[in-house]
Amino acid sequence: MNESAQITGLARGNLSGNVFDPNCPSRELLDHVTSRWGVLILVALSSGTMRWSELRRWVKGVTEKMLAQTLRTLEADGLVLRDVHPVVPPRVDYSLTDRGQQLVALLLPLVGWIAANATTGPAEVGGADRLK
Repeated sequence: MNESAQITGLARGNLSGNVFDPNCPSRELLDHVTSRWGVLILVALSSGTMRWSELRRWVKGVTEKMLAQTLRTLEADGLVLRDVHPVVPPRVDYSLTDRGQQLVALLLPLVGWIAANATTGPAEVGGADRLK
């Protein structure tokens, strides 16, 4: 099945994971992955293993609470690995799991497209009339 047929099938509810159904477990994972901080943390980790302070520097604007909450959620989803080293002071490294790496391979082109098109206003792309 080609990619556009899969997407059409998904939109019509023909595949097992129906993200359009609010009760489907795929909807919860979609919410976690596409949250503002989830996307940014996953993309930051695509460059390699990072410690807490490195992630805070990369993901500017995230609060400590949101960073901790998002990392816990992504870890529970099997996308991020938390590696605690038994040393003093404590050292914790975060990295992508294989599943997380698969996801980031799909997210990076999307984030690249967003970065390339973010400065284009609706009037510049012919969408100003739709916003009225």
